[in-house]
Amino acid sequence: MLHDLVIVGAGPVGATLALALAEADLDVVVLDARAKGEMPRGERALALSHGARLILERLGVWADLAATPGEVTPITAIDVSQARGFGTAKLTAAENAVPALGYVVSYRALQAALDAALARAGIAIGHGLTARSVGGTPAYAAIETEGSGEPILARLVAVADGAGTTVSGVARQRHDYGQVALVAKLWRSTPHGGLAYERFTPDGPVALLPEGDHYGLIWTATPERARQLLAADDVSFLTQLAGHFGARTGGFSRVTDRRTFPLVLEFARDSTATRSVVVGNAAQTLHPVAGQGFNVGLRDAYELAQAIVDVPRETIGDRSMLERYARRRRRDRWAGIAFTHGLVRIFGNDLVWVRWPRGLALTLLDALPPAKRVFARAMLFGVR
Repeated sequence: MLHDLVIVGAGPVGATLALALAEADLDVVVLDARAKGEMPRGERALALSHGARLILERLGVWADLAATPGEVTPITAIDVSQARGFGTAKLTAAENAVPALGYVVSYRALQAALDAALARAGIAIGHGLTARSVGGTPAYAAIETEGSGEPILARLVAVADGAGTTVSGVARQRHDYGQVALVAKLWRSTPHGGLAYERFTPDGPVALLPEGDHYGLIWTATPERARQLLAADDVSFLTQLAGHFGARTGGFSRVTDRRTFPLVLEFARDSTATRSVVVGNAAQTLHPVAGQGFNVGLRDAYELAQAIVDVPRETIGDRSMLERYARRRRRDRWAGIAFTHGLVRIFGNDLVWVRWPRGLALTLLDALPPAKRVFARAMLFGVR
């Protein structure tokens, strides 16, 4: 049987793609490595832009997600600054005429809302299926799954499982930053009011994201420094954080749930191959600075859905369709890669001769409303 589209991965990006095609008259199958009803482990949070909210609203997911108590926290303003140098910028939702610049969302709550939407839409899901390899011919794509005999055939395969290594013909590049992100939950004595912080230090960026009644911390450090911070008691940790971050936040009273993960940039130079395409983290895994990775991935999925419905069924997955999709995504995708990588490189050092230009850039961004609007629009909706 030849399906129109097989989506490998039922996480947020794969589910978004499937839901965006729910009303199209197409044979769409989603392969989900999870068992039916199984939820993701851990308490990971995601930063969604206002543009991502609009996508989820169009798919009928946002209302259910926003109605979940304590799982969605609006970001009403972002304070951007650099340590050991002058220059600050502040972006606000009010000056951009949006209800919030973004939202910090529980991964589990988002996945639950998407799973419920997939079930309501009646989209076919193969649970407990992990793709081992994805290959293609000019006529069709073939997906080999773990423990399955016959390959699954489709006009097009979209890989959204975060790996991308299963796809024949998609070469990936990897850059290891040699650092890790230390994440934790932080409380302070006064409410955060939806204010997020992005602080650039010589060791790398430190972000504070409003999350429920506390802040989510993302602290860039070397592996050795991170191990020392994990081993420190709570009082020592908060003292070291205050010394590293500075006094902009007013200090913290409690910390919990410290853990780390490695920081890498990994991306496919070409996100398409014969009868296949990679989207989301399978196409690009970005540094978490500025919270762009997940939002770029959602735009991948939504734009791919539009590219599919724009062509006749018999041309889904052919070379011309995939080339048009790649052209439509090229600017936004590479801008996200260059922006996050550039921020780390430009702001993640303590060279005296770059402090002044960095401070001037932040000052001018804050002082020039047109420049600030252009910057904010790219953060909210991507580069088009």
